[in-house]
Amino acid sequence: MDFNGSDTIPGPRAEDQLPHTAQAAAKIVIVGGFGVGKTTMVGSVSEITPLTTEETMTQAGIGVDDNFGSASKTATTVAMDFGRISITEQLVLYLFGTPGQQRFWFLWNGLFEGALGAVVLVDTRRLEVSFDVMGRLEERGVPFVVAINSFPDAPRYAIEELRTALDLTPDIPIIECDARRRASSRDVLMTLMRFLHSLAMTGSLT
Repeated sequence: MDFNGSDTIPGPRAEDQLPHTAQAAAKIVIVGGFGVGKTTMVGSVSEITPLTTEETMTQAGIGVDDNFGSASKTATTVAMDFGRISITEQLVLYLFGTPGQQRFWFLWNGLFEGALGAVVLVDTRRLEVSFDVMGRLEERGVPFVVAINSFPDAPRYAIEELRTALDLTPDIPIIECDARRRASSRDVLMTLMRFLHSLAMTGSLT
């Protein structure tokens, strides 16, 4: 049979192939309210071309989605973002960014399944949207760190002020970051991995 006219199914790109030295992998979720920078963080730090499920925002979202501070935002994640980063030659993290609007939060349970830990991205202009996010992680028993995404027009607060405002226990790390920068986003992930390691050492990680 002649298949010359058939479409060729492309193989995996070299950049997407898992390093041959990889021995362990962990699932990490990036969570937060609408427009806090989840897609940006996954895209900035991923060593592969990230998978995104963004759709153009329409008039139907007016009065439904809270786009405070994101007036210029024209697209939104409706399922998840996906990326990958090698922390060491042996350890690979698979990154899953969650949708921010509450009407898509029913997808979170599936994304949380099997997650080793989470990064909660916070916008200081809208601290209140973080409470439900952190509450869901606590209900599922997913350890997390908090990353304050430094938007140019956002108010700045001392870390301990933010800890009090977010009602966080002293053991949960808080770190400032710029989700647009790979090095800064990687620092956040390294903070999470150190936190998870400390929990494992004390027997608190289940």
